[in-house]
Amino acid sequence: MANDTHPPKRPARRGFLKAGGAAVAAGASLSATSVAHAALGKPQAHTDDPYLAVEPFFGEHQGGIVTPQQAHIYVAALDLTTTKRDDVIALLRTWTDAAARMTQGLPAGALPGADGKAAPDSGDVLGLGAAGLTVTFGFGPGLFTSDGKDRYGIASKRPAALVDLPRFNGDQLLPEKTGGDLFIQACANDAQVAFHAVRQLARQSYGIATMRWGQAGFVSGPRGQTPRNLMGFKDGTNNPSTKKPELMNQFVWANGADAPWMQGGSYGVVRRIRITLEHWDMTEEDFQEQVFGRHKYSGAPIGKKNEFDPLDLDAQDKDGNPVIPENSHVRLSNQATNNGAQILRRSYSYNDSSNFYIERWPPWRQETEYDTGLIFIAYQGDPRTGFIPINEKLSKFDMMNQFTTHVGSAVFACPPGAKPGSYIGAGLFET
Repeated sequence: MANDTHPPKRPARRGFLKAGGAAVAAGASLSATSVAHAALGKPQAHTDDPYLAVEPFFGEHQGGIVTPQQAHIYVAALDLTTTKRDDVIALLRTWTDAAARMTQGLPAGALPGADGKAAPDSGDVLGLGAAGLTVTFGFGPGLFTSDGKDRYGIASKRPAALVDLPRFNGDQLLPEKTGGDLFIQACANDAQVAFHAVRQLARQSYGIATMRWGQAGFVSGPRGQTPRNLMGFKDGTNNPSTKKPELMNQFVWANGADAPWMQGGSYGVVRRIRITLEHWDMTEEDFQEQVFGRHKYSGAPIGKKNEFDPLDLDAQDKDGNPVIPENSHVRLSNQATNNGAQILRRSYSYNDSSNFYIERWPPWRQETEYDTGLIFIAYQGDPRTGFIPINEKLSKFDMMNQFTTHVGSAVFACPPGAKPGSYIGAGLFET
C-alpha cells in the first residue's frame, strides 16, 4: 500500500505562493508534447514526502487499477446530455490532456471554447504537488444505448462483459447514488488533490455532461500494510498479487474477443455500502471475528497466527464445527468456494457525517446514525465470472449483511491506457 498517515512538512507561506505562481506559469507554457513526455515517466516514489510522488498517466494500462493504493479517493459518475458523437470524442480528448497534466502536478488547462477570460484551473491545489495522483476513466452502459437507442453509433461495440448488474438480495439502491454514463476515479495522497482532479474534469464537461453522483473516501495505515476498514478489520488481504502479471492477466485485464478495444482494460464495479457502525460496535469481538472469519488484530484466518497464512476451510473445532464459519465473509468470498474466481479490491472507507436512518435488521432502530461505510471498488476481466457470482452468494448468506446495506451501484468498462497524442477510449470510437 502507498498510504501515509503522517502529514509531510508543508512549505512556508512564501514558498507556497512562489511555487503556486511558478506552477501556473509553467503549466501555461508547457506544450502538449512536453506534458506527454513527462506523463510517460516512471513513478517517483518519494518515500519522505508523498506530496512529491508522481505517477505516469500514459501507458499500456490506466493508472489507479494496479497502482499501489493512495490514501484518498474521489469517484464520480456523469450523465451525457449531448446528442453529438463529436462532443463525446472532444470531451475525452480534453479529459486526457487535463488528466495527463494534473498527474504531473500541473494545472488542468484552459476550458474548451473559453474566450480566454476563464481561469485555466481553480487553483486550490497550487503548491501541493502531484501527490501521487492517478485518474482512471470508465464507460457505463448508458454510453452505448439509452432508452433503447444507439446514442453515438457505438451500440454494437458494447462488450458482452459490460452487463447491467442484477438486483442482489438486500439491495436498497438509491437512484442518486447509482449508474452513470462516464466514470472518473481520482486517487491521491491528499484529499484535496483527488477532489480537485474530478472538479476540473467535471468543469470541462459543462454543456456535454452533468454530474450524477460523487463520493470521497480514504484508507489509513502504515505503508506496505493492508489497511483497515471502519469495522476494524484488514481489507484486501486476499487480493491477487498485482506484482504477478500472470494473475493480472487471468483475473483483472480484459481479453474478450468481442471487444478488441478493451484489451488491456478492466471492468470496474462500484458499490456504496452503508455500515451500521452503532450496531456493529455493540457486538462482542469474538462474534465480529466469526462474521469476518479472521482474527481482528492480526488479520489472520481464525485458527492461524499471521495475516497471509492460507485459509484452512476444512479445519474443525473439538465439536466438529468448522473453525471458519460456513457463513463467514472470508469463506464465502474466497476463490476456493467460487470456482477459482478472484477480483481485485480497491476499496475505500467513507464518512459522510450523520443522518436519520432505519435499520432493516433487528433491533429495527430508528435514529440519527453515522452515514459511514465502504466505497467498494472491484476490478476484473469480466463481472459475469467475477463480482456477480461472488456477490450473489454473499448477498444471500454472508453474516455481514446484518450490518451492511448496499445503497449505490455502478459498472464501467475502463479501457486500456491512452497513448501520447491520442485519447482515452480512442479504440472504441476510431476502430
